[in-house]
Amino acid sequence: MKVEVYADVLCPWCYIGKRRMSAALAQVGDRDGVQIIWRAFELAPDGGRVPGPTAAEAMAEWWGDRAPARVARIRALGAAEGLELNLHLARPVGTFDAHRLCRLASARGRGDQMMERLLRGYHTEGLNVADPRVLLRLGGEAGLDESEVETLLSGDGHAEDVRADRRRAAAHGITGVPSLVIEGGPPVSAVQSPGELRRLLEDGLARTPGNIGPLIPPPH
Repeated sequence: MKVEVYADVLCPWCYIGKRRMSAALAQVGDRDGVQIIWRAFELAPDGGRVPGPTAAEAMAEWWGDRAPARVARIRALGAAEGLELNLHLARPVGTFDAHRLCRLASARGRGDQMMERLLRGYHTEGLNVADPRVLLRLGGEAGLDESEVETLLSGDGHAEDVRADRRRAAAHGITGVPSLVIEGGPPVSAVQSPGELRRLLEDGLARTPGNIGPLIPPPH
């Protein structure tokens, strides 16, 4: 069963959703029958490589007096998943190259590791995920060959794949992330409880042609 996850490195909800998806997958009866595909969804497609205001400062502009409560809620939900979301350190930038790097990593069987390292680098460590030097280091830490990463970043490898993901998202009607598309079905939010996500995955497996294995009953 193919599960497409539309996400962006800049989104703290994507980090939370990734943790919950991991917890759900750990409980799925036929884990090997689930193929996770990371799809690019750029929240700041016009963003550059030079960081601007922090995420917390940007939220203050959007939400005014409500911003501190919203920032605190995001941090608390992240902490509940074992994440340190430092919105006062994270500075939004363009993520086109980060998504290209994820595509390379996916082609090498390291997509999940790459997305995890990028999310931690941005949300916890406050790294500039548009800086080629940072991406080179993070790619190596995720298990990629650094010379291959360097070649990618100096050229336009996987650029069309990222653009194609943008078109796929529009075709599915996706307007926010993290969103899941299970076997080509309608998009659903990945920011649900692990139990709900598990139910969605198990239901999808049950509908997948050729899958006749037993399902684990959903938690009550």
